[in-house]
Amino acid sequence: MAQKKTSHRTAEEKAATAAKREARRARTERARVQAEERRKAAKRKEQLTRFGLVAGVLVLIVGGYFLVTSLGSDKPDTPPEGATSSYGMRIGDADAPKQVVVYEDFLCPFCGQLETTVRDQLDAAVEAGDVSVEFRPLNFLSRLGDYSMDSANAFAVVLDASGPDVAKKFHDLLFDNQPSENGPFPSKDDLVDLAVQAGATEADVRPGIEDLAYEGWVDAAEDAASKAGVNATPTVLIDGKKVEGEGLTIADIAQQMVG
Repeated sequence: MAQKKTSHRTAEEKAATAAKREARRARTERARVQAEERRKAAKRKEQLTRFGLVAGVLVLIVGGYFLVTSLGSDKPDTPPEGATSSYGMRIGDADAPKQVVVYEDFLCPFCGQLETTVRDQLDAAVEAGDVSVEFRPLNFLSRLGDYSMDSANAFAVVLDASGPDVAKKFHDLLFDNQPSENGPFPSKDDLVDLAVQAGATEADVRPGIEDLAYEGWVDAAEDAASKAGVNATPTVLIDGKKVEGEGLTIADIAQQMVG
């Protein structure tokens, strides 16, 4: 009898595992379809731009009147709860002696190197009240695929739903699990899993991650960064001044951030 009960229980577990696998497969397929739709939309926009129909603003002359229509993202640039007005997330005391800003892309390998090099020291400096850090995620490497947008959006979703402490853990996990620029890239399911690992509740973050709830905000962040002269990631500002110079290395940048 005990043997039969064990077998019955094993069958139930197998059925449950199969159901979960099927649900994950369905979510992955839905994400693939959504990604394909975005790629097609981007291609259409590029074609329109090439023919001069879209240049950020469409001007039509109708009955002697000018009709101006902006053709930006179809999603609002509403910021997530806890975000700064400059499209970032600050950790540490806003009045700390040193103010650091990091423009980064979660796919950028150099951003990953900087994160690996400076994280422990920077976290300690923040904890000591010596440094304040504002992370500003960008969709900088969009030409390589959807992951830059997906991860930046997921960061915003987690910040909004779970607050800055969980968002910081998620930020760190994104770099700990950073893919190669050549892929394969983590899926939205993978991003949900990392968010939960960071401390978020799946039901709170899955819809926003799957639906790119903060796509408009990420687009606006990219535009603001471009207007600020940011043309590479990582770009680091210390007390408002860009860290730059000939032969500058990741180690050099890290030292200036915490030195």
